Amino acid sequence: MRRSIFISIFVVLALASTACSVELADGGSAPAAPLTQTGQLPSGDVEGVVASVLPAVVNVTTDVFQIDQLGNAQQGQGVGTGFIVRQDGVVVTNCHVVEGGSQISVFTSEEEPTRYDARLIGGDCLNDLAVLKIDATGLPTVPLGGSADLQLGQPVVALGYALALEGGPTVTTGIVSALGRSIQAQDPNCEVCENGVRTYPDTIQTDAAINHGNSGGPLVDMAGRVIGINSAGNDGAENIGFAIPIDSAKDVIQQAMTDPLAPAPYLGVSTTPVTSDMAFQFDIAVEEGAYVLATTNDGPAQSAGIAQGDVIVAVDGQTVTSSEDLGRVLETLEPGQTIPVDVVDAEGERRTVDVELGTRPLPTGQIP
Repeated sequence: MRRSIFISIFVVLALASTACSVELADGGSAPAAPLTQTGQLPSGDVEGVVASVLPAVVNVTTDVFQIDQLGNAQQGQGVGTGFIVRQDGVVVTNCHVVEGGSQISVFTSEEEPTRYDARLIGGDCLNDLAVLKIDATGLPTVPLGGSADLQLGQPVVALGYALALEGGPTVTTGIVSALGRSIQAQDPNCEVCENGVRTYPDTIQTDAAINHGNSGGPLVDMAGRVIGINSAGNDGAENIGFAIPIDSAKDVIQQAMTDPLAPAPYLGVSTTPVTSDMAFQFDIAVEEGAYVLATTNDGPAQSAGIAQGDVIVAVDGQTVTSSEDLGRVLETLEPGQTIPVDVVDAEGERRTVDVELGTRPLPTGQIP
């Protein structure tokens, strides 16, 4: 039985757009998911492992609307890593890489990467897991190993898009340095975490370098099997990184593949309800509706000509008096539908545009 200890240390999570303070404390194996591997088998050395695993490692980028202190919405971008576990485009990553995203893109690790739109089909944000789906077939995959029998000193390899550096993923090597660490991380973007603190129980500590951007990437053994999901690195000390044990993620991954979340319609706007004060302050021609703070780059609304400052007053013939109304109307529609959207612009002119709805990357959030 492992003796429980407490160690004080500060670690920074490689979040999409925020840093986290982390405290450490010490804290069965799930059945393997029916996943297949394609590509070259590892030779038992680092070069062979990388040749086997690298084709299944992907770059995950997320466009995120951020509201500044003045209430203005701006679009930033986060960068993380993921790995493909099924040939038809099932990708595993960290929840914090994609949470709050208005658009999720997955790029392959080829010299000339292929870009795919991605959406969430499952996960467990409390434990920082997300499972994505991209529309593809015949992709290379990496098999899931086991983490129950890991040994201190066991060699491991970490792969990921560290520091968003150009030129493809980064490979680092190391050993299993400790087992059973429990990490508490401040994450104000985590909607399901108590008091904005996310806890990672029973993590794998490694001295393989894990930096910002590595989040969601695979930690693999010398047989090229995923034994952990890279999630945290220490900015204040050398050779300390942490990964979620793969055994604790297998059920979540399998559930997402067996019963994926259904696709939801997506307009690609950040809105706020029009109020009388807003109408007076910004000289808005209407006193109710959904005021557009920002639009997703190349999203359905932007492509149809809807812009910041417009007010959405009707969708598919149904009156919209607030952002909540907009969300309720969209819930009755389907991705791929082309619908009329009535907007009033900053000059007070009302117009109708046809919008082909996209697929929402996340099932919940601020972006309808």
